[in-house]
Amino acid sequence: MNIFFLQVIVQKDVPLPLPFPEWFLVGLLVISFLVHILFVNLMVGGSVLVLIYQILGLKKKDYDVLAHEITKTITVNKSLAVVMGVAPLLIINTLYTTYFYTANALTGLFWIMIIPLVSLALLILYAHKFWWEKLENNKFLHISMIATVVAIFLFVPLIFLTNINLMLFPDKWSAIEGFFSALALPNVFPRYIHFLNACLAATGLFLVWYLGKKEYSFEEKMPSIERNKVRKQLYTFTFWGSAVQFIIGPLVLFTLPTQGLGWNMMIVILSGASIAIFAMFYLWKELNASQENIGSHWGKITVSMAVVIIFMGTGRHLYRANALAPHQKLVAQKTAEYEKLIALAKLEKNKPKVESKEEKELPKGQKIFKENCAACHAIDKLLVGPSMKEASQIYKGNLNALMQWIKKPGKKRDGAQMPAQSHLSDQELKDIGEWILSLK
Repeated sequence: MNIFFLQVIVQKDVPLPLPFPEWFLVGLLVISFLVHILFVNLMVGGSVLVLIYQILGLKKKDYDVLAHEITKTITVNKSLAVVMGVAPLLIINTLYTTYFYTANALTGLFWIMIIPLVSLALLILYAHKFWWEKLENNKFLHISMIATVVAIFLFVPLIFLTNINLMLFPDKWSAIEGFFSALALPNVFPRYIHFLNACLAATGLFLVWYLGKKEYSFEEKMPSIERNKVRKQLYTFTFWGSAVQFIIGPLVLFTLPTQGLGWNMMIVILSGASIAIFAMFYLWKELNASQENIGSHWGKITVSMAVVIIFMGTGRHLYRANALAPHQKLVAQKTAEYEKLIALAKLEKNKPKVESKEEKELPKGQKIFKENCAACHAIDKLLVGPSMKEASQIYKGNLNALMQWIKKPGKKRDGAQMPAQSHLSDQELKDIGEWILSLK
């Protein structure tokens, strides 16, 4: 199916005021999401490194100990990732309600699977961590557990990224037929590879600091491996994870639909990339430093990387704003038309009813009948319920019984039971009852 000939879906927005100014929510979204994604990076990257070092630990015991030490950081970073994810999720729901929920609906089952998948991964992760000694003699099962966690941790971000990516392109919604259809959009996998490299880069840099702390008894826990040798390995993950971004980054830009590209976004992205060169320079110096000087440039690398992340997060928001702006105008127009129809309907409802000459001459009971009963009853033929002439014969001479039946009917026949007309006053019940009994 050619998506260029599909109708663009335009929804009505929720016409409610924002709880805070939009600029404030946008700034909070960018910052809170970057904090959240940092801990997600550490969680995913940490689990990958645990798997790698635990496999290396099959031949050298201290690498297994190192894997155990890294595992202790994953559970903490996992908790922070979950807590820090609440704010951006709430804000994106507030700012982009129609887009976010449309993408949720289109990815369907896979989007719903995120919570049970993450819950399963965390249960296995805790079992893997706390049963470390118990599973010492069953390394296949132990490594299989962390491998399962890694697989889930790698799949869940792919679901989330596919969903967030889809919300940016309402012109393609008509062509999407579920998660795999959304996954096939050309820019999904470049963005995913970009995320994976960020996980390795961030985790490597974090663990260089964590294992390099003076109070951390590395040599006591892992006497057969050198602390700074391991830190240099971790710097290598950071260096190559960052270096590949210089290839993947342009690929992400080239595969993004052009409607979101703009000078504002490109200037911010290129500014971030130029600062990343500064960080790469010091990473290279760390990789070529002597063992005793490893870590001397960590602060410069971390600060510059943090600035790069802020620039890239801002650029991502600018792309989102540029991409959605034309469609948001259509949504605003449709919402305004909808609100206008609501206002007209309210005016029409509140207008004093002007009765025709024929209506004025009708008995009060017949007027009440037309307003409350005519949908199910006719005067002289069967509709949903019996005709009024039949009711006149059944209750002939018994006005009170007829009034009680109308107010609180029972069920005497097959078909739908008549709803209670308890909203009618006693006088209205009397008027309609008298009119029914007058029919012949």
